[in-house]
Amino acid sequence: MPSLNQTPSGERLHISIFGRRNSGKSSLINALTGQKVAIVSDIPGTTTDPVSKAMEILPIGPVVITDTAGIDDVGALGELRVEKTLRVLEKTDLAVLLIEAKQAPGEWEDKLANMAGNRQIPLIVVESKSDFIAGDNNKAMSQAEVWARKRSLPFVRVSSATGENIGVLKQELIANAPAGFCEPTIIGDLINPGEIVVLVVPIDSAAPKGRLILPQVMTLRDVLDHGAYAVVAKESELKAALASLSRKPKIVVTDSQAFKRVAEDTPPDIWMTSFSILMARYKGDLAEFVKGAQALKSLKPGDRVLISEGCTHHRQKDDIGSVQIPQYLTRMIGGELEFGFSSGVEFPSDIQSYKVIVHCGGCTLNRREMCFRQKQAREAGVPMTNYGVTLAYIHGILSRALAPFPSVKTIWDDSERAMSSSLKKE
Repeated sequence: MPSLNQTPSGERLHISIFGRRNSGKSSLINALTGQKVAIVSDIPGTTTDPVSKAMEILPIGPVVITDTAGIDDVGALGELRVEKTLRVLEKTDLAVLLIEAKQAPGEWEDKLANMAGNRQIPLIVVESKSDFIAGDNNKAMSQAEVWARKRSLPFVRVSSATGENIGVLKQELIANAPAGFCEPTIIGDLINPGEIVVLVVPIDSAAPKGRLILPQVMTLRDVLDHGAYAVVAKESELKAALASLSRKPKIVVTDSQAFKRVAEDTPPDIWMTSFSILMARYKGDLAEFVKGAQALKSLKPGDRVLISEGCTHHRQKDDIGSVQIPQYLTRMIGGELEFGFSSGVEFPSDIQSYKVIVHCGGCTLNRREMCFRQKQAREAGVPMTNYGVTLAYIHGILSRALAPFPSVKTIWDDSERAMSSSLKKE
């Protein structure tokens, strides 16, 4: 569990290193970090699966670097490794394509560059092992550079062994990082310096002793970063905490599991929302999550519902995803639903068979990966919402929970009015 001064993986710039087997990917990571963090070997195919490491690269700052298997791996097992390697693009903010000195780019490099371009992922071409090129040949335009220039891609020639141009590559990483890699603020744009934010943090089996869960820590840090005051209380102490304040707080943010009680105890003139809804906006497209919640209205017994989480964790007996939300939805429709569950790096292959997807807040995912999951659902024609939006809807307080986000609230309120009008006509 990160502390307040640690940067969670989902907050870091995700840099992925691609290239053929034995092109020097692992050596480059070691040279960039100044540490031996990746295994280096002359044997092609040493890196067999994508390996991600959170680290600092000065002067870039906190990043996650993913070392991938060779894009030219062979055989049945090699094809699976290549598939995993290419899948890394879906959570990549900035890609680096390594081409070994004297090697001519070919179909593998073309495929990787096209996939990155289609996804609008910045791509830097790096010619590795420049120390292998002797004399004036080191200054001539190589096949890799010609290929990069034709594609209007930035190009750097480096030697991981000697450190040549590693500093230049770092500057290219900074120059080509997407403008939004410092992701939108969680709550900072909703508050002003000196205002009070009340964070409602239930202490239950899902919050191990001595720790808060990640969305709570992230929100607390964001409040402090924006010069506001944070008051933290359990749901049972919220009334007393509000009464003790000399002035009204700007907003109350609660764990979604305590939504109903917190809504009852928070005066209507104070904004009230959840950590999960804040994360839905921070990590993905909140408006799309709210539109997805409309599918909850039409659920019928026998429908399939996918409960999806971005991380894997030890599930408690009252786990919100595997226990509470299924129970709430079952009671809401008055019949049995068929639930599927996924966690970790990918969706099931049959998401099109589900009526709706209910996703967690995605605190361990980066924004690109969450948006990609929403894109997968959209292309499969399956509405996708999230935990906080779902629980607010079930408790009849979604419109109130969206009050801090007027344009998104309008989407929900308009859908409610349209449904009400339709029912009256019937």
